Amino acid sequence: MVREGERAMAEAAVLAPLDEHNLSLLANVRPAGWVNPEPAARYNLVVVGAGTAGLVAAAGAAGLGARVALVERGLMGGDCLNFGCVPSKALIRAARASAEVNRAAGCGLAAQPARAEFGVVMGRMRRLRAELSRNDSAARFRQLGVDVFLGEARFIGADEVEVGKARLRFARALVATGARAAAPPIPGLAEAGFLTNETVFSLTEMPRRLAVIGAGPIGCELAQAFRRFGAEVWMLEALDQILPREDRDAAAIVERVLVGEGIEVLTGCKVTGVVRGAASRSVCFEYRGAAREIEVDEILVTAGRAPNVEGLGLERAGVEYDRKLGIRVDDYLRTTNPRIYAAGDVCSALQFTHLADAHARIVLRNALFFGHARASRLVVPWCTYTDPEIAHVGLSEADAASRGVAIRTFKHEMGAVDRAVLDGETEGFVKVHVAEGSDRIVGATLVARHAGEMIGELTMAIQARIGLGTIAEMIHPYPTQAEAIKKIADAYNRSRLTAPRKRLLARYFAWRR
Repeated sequence: MVREGERAMAEAAVLAPLDEHNLSLLANVRPAGWVNPEPAARYNLVVVGAGTAGLVAAAGAAGLGARVALVERGLMGGDCLNFGCVPSKALIRAARASAEVNRAAGCGLAAQPARAEFGVVMGRMRRLRAELSRNDSAARFRQLGVDVFLGEARFIGADEVEVGKARLRFARALVATGARAAAPPIPGLAEAGFLTNETVFSLTEMPRRLAVIGAGPIGCELAQAFRRFGAEVWMLEALDQILPREDRDAAAIVERVLVGEGIEVLTGCKVTGVVRGAASRSVCFEYRGAAREIEVDEILVTAGRAPNVEGLGLERAGVEYDRKLGIRVDDYLRTTNPRIYAAGDVCSALQFTHLADAHARIVLRNALFFGHARASRLVVPWCTYTDPEIAHVGLSEADAASRGVAIRTFKHEMGAVDRAVLDGETEGFVKVHVAEGSDRIVGATLVARHAGEMIGELTMAIQARIGLGTIAEMIHPYPTQAEAIKKIADAYNRSRLTAPRKRLLARYFAWRR
């Protein structure tokens, strides 16, 4: 029988409070009294880590008839289910509903200002997370034919993993242990205490004053959500813009919205220390040459991630890794041990659930079927779920410039899209880059209320090499916000009508008269 290890107990403790919803979650992702199976003589695939990449690989391989073992030392479902996408989007939905009520007067509706009942909001999040956890449960994967082992996995050789007293021999293995929140070395921060994405979803009372250190996607999403719930929020970013991975003009729109909603956004600032008081914390920082200090109830740190590579015995398996960059893989996601692959956040600079899923599918082809699928050929979109959202795929203008790729850029403001005007959601734009001299799409950035839903069309266009000329021939439903993409395609077609062509057409129509 598996005994809960220290790491599993620590992760389970994060799932506070232990109400019916979190107890239901634990029954799925870390069931008490789970009995590990007797290991097979040899497995086609041993998967270490039951986050998105591990779950997709294990289910896919078992479905194909392979003998599969799946090992998880913490909570099945990984960050996405327990501490990431699922709980955060539940909060964002509640925060968006609150904002809609407060904007109802703009649609001619009389409504009282929304007042968030934080305990109810968090209870809804825990309930939905528990319901979704059935998909990632140990019981479900056992039913799929996967041997599920709960415990610490350590490589003890080039083709063998140890879990407790069990030894799992394999033809191929996959390391999919993910990454975790990392805190910057700020004096006094550890002593004062802070929240990360792994602990913020266990709050039962809303902090009246919140400092968010880091203005990446997680920081911006949660800062906006807590502000909409009624908290006073400061966002502190060391770089000179929020969302530094995004186009500057796209990030500027989101920053303007956040500031308009009452968040104090401080870019280019350096946090110098944190001091804990009797009932609050003081955050000290330098901003525009001056020393400042704010008093808050909680600090949320969203300023970094670290790959989970410790304690796996990777050295004994001949797998090279870096404690900051993760496991070293080639374009086929093979490690330096050709029997062992890695996927997801533990080996990738881009850390998205959908990319971990795609990595797992590459591993299945390459590890089980002698395939040659390459990670570099993936077209990877991403989305930040602020309101408005930012979605991106392919090259940005800065990327194109750094690589010497000549591009033409077409941009259409959401304020010139009928449906966006009718919805009162005119903040943002659609920007598409094509290779110079063609209609081939090489990149796109969208800022819109539903950018994450819209980016799929452009991602497919890049993947399938569908140009703007073809998109211009497609019929888009009217009125929709996605019509902005059609308008971009029409603008491309108009750009082809050069002055010489116009003169030629004028002579043609004169002749036809």
